[in-house]
Amino acid sequence: MAERIPWKILDEYRGKFFEGKWPTLPELFRITASRYPDRACFTVYDPDRVTLDYSQALAKIERLAAFLASEGIKKGDKVAVTGKNSPEWAVAYLATLFAGAVVVPIDYQIKNEEIEAIIKASDSVVAFVDEEKYDALDPAKLGLKARWSLSKRKPLYCYDLAPKPVVPAIAPAAETDLAALLFTSGTTGVPKGVMLTHANFVSDCFLAQGNLIIYHTDVFYALLPIHHSYTMLAVFIEALSVGAEIVFGQRMVTKAILKDLKEAKVTMFLGVPLLFNKVLAGIMKGLKEKGALVYGLIRFLMMVSGFIKKVFKVNPGKRMFGPVLDKASLRTIRICISGGGPLAPSIFKMYNELGIDFVQGYGLTETSPIIALNPKEAYKETSVGKVLPGMEMKIIDPDDEGRGQIVVKGPMVMQGYYKNEAATAESFQDGWLLTGDIGYLDADDYLYLTGRAKNLIVTEGGKNVYPEEIENNFQLYSEVEQVLIKGYVVDAKQKIEGIEAYIFPSKDWFDQDSAKTGKPHDAASVDAHIQKVVAQVNAGMLPYQRIGKVTILSEPLEMTTTKKVKRFVTPA
Repeated sequence: MAERIPWKILDEYRGKFFEGKWPTLPELFRITASRYPDRACFTVYDPDRVTLDYSQALAKIERLAAFLASEGIKKGDKVAVTGKNSPEWAVAYLATLFAGAVVVPIDYQIKNEEIEAIIKASDSVVAFVDEEKYDALDPAKLGLKARWSLSKRKPLYCYDLAPKPVVPAIAPAAETDLAALLFTSGTTGVPKGVMLTHANFVSDCFLAQGNLIIYHTDVFYALLPIHHSYTMLAVFIEALSVGAEIVFGQRMVTKAILKDLKEAKVTMFLGVPLLFNKVLAGIMKGLKEKGALVYGLIRFLMMVSGFIKKVFKVNPGKRMFGPVLDKASLRTIRICISGGGPLAPSIFKMYNELGIDFVQGYGLTETSPIIALNPKEAYKETSVGKVLPGMEMKIIDPDDEGRGQIVVKGPMVMQGYYKNEAATAESFQDGWLLTGDIGYLDADDYLYLTGRAKNLIVTEGGKNVYPEEIENNFQLYSEVEQVLIKGYVVDAKQKIEGIEAYIFPSKDWFDQDSAKTGKPHDAASVDAHIQKVVAQVNAGMLPYQRIGKVTILSEPLEMTTTKKVKRFVTPA
């Protein structure tokens, strides 16, 4: 069988739309718009369906790019974009690149002072701002030349901005020029800006397709914040590279998500482990309500379905569990991809048993971000993915079990941190990017993730424990809303740590349990139940991995906008 090379399609357009190895993002969009001018591009339900096709989107992007040029924005200038997921956000992002400038996408859910710090650290000269922050982010205070709106409910709405009669010639960016500055944090001192070029993004986009086929007929759901590198590449840029449709999710609310999935007939659903855990918990809860006999039969059929899919590469689950998938608005889903953190293998397995092609990927902002992705035809439930073609990965300083730091080389690796040579130098060793993640590779180049090097706990006997390995075991327990595993000092002299679990119980689960049993839960009963859960988790762990101390939290832990617990925040 001939090797499939998705990026070969670019050969048809080299010399016509672009020169060199990879097109820039504007060149890539123009290629796609020429191939699928009438195909839906950007869609939102607000509340009715509003869609721009590729030709309409291109016209809006080019008009806004001409406006930016007429306002003096030129090649290399930084343009901040902050707002919720929307077609306007997408148009502003691409118009910035079409003007030859560099886009600075900023999380609109962080505090105003954090946004201000990133705007200043990035040297942004103008900004596009959503309605919630429009009035608060005063351009005069921030040293910006101008601030424009991503919402029609505020003045200077981006779709209404018209270029001057005479527009200066635009000097387009080259593939090796910066496309975006992605800031990893604005809360711990000076924020670090990851410098990614057009070639970084476009190479990663096509090399990822070496492990997963996508089509122009696909419908991607942009639910997670699009400023984040995961959504930006795996949803936004991937969809634009093939002419697929992007549906922008407006709210992280289950009812709204299910409505969007059903109405838009979404085929590509990308999310984080927390989201997929909740969706699956809802499905299984509905099945359990049908009674023990029915539930037992369906679980048996799921195991049969999973076996057939794994062994014979045939997927009977969609047909077998159609009504179940219909109720969960998942019938049209072709592929679910989990990223942003490790997913429990049992969750991975159950989605595949239900007939959903469910895969997992791995990456980091510094790698644009994808560097490993499970092929749906040959997935491994315990692996975060197969190493992408065209890149190198190795494990350095492995322990006795072969686990060590993951380091990589390849065209998707960042150029460094903006104006931070010291941090850049610390991130590379002999040309290899140090990911800071611990894992191992198997003989087939599948990656297995263990944890973060900086989160390592050293227990008695010098055993290494990674918190993430223990936290993953709590994903099956709906009564646990959040869990954070940390080390605590047992013996400072010998540098021995014990393992402590900070747990925030799920109020919804305990309220539903009270309604079902007629017995209200108080603090003592919640504590006793959580202790039982910890005991069950401990029973499945090696002795040195077992939790020795449990703290029940009364308030939730602070989370990122991609629903990961912020580890640097000490629980109260």
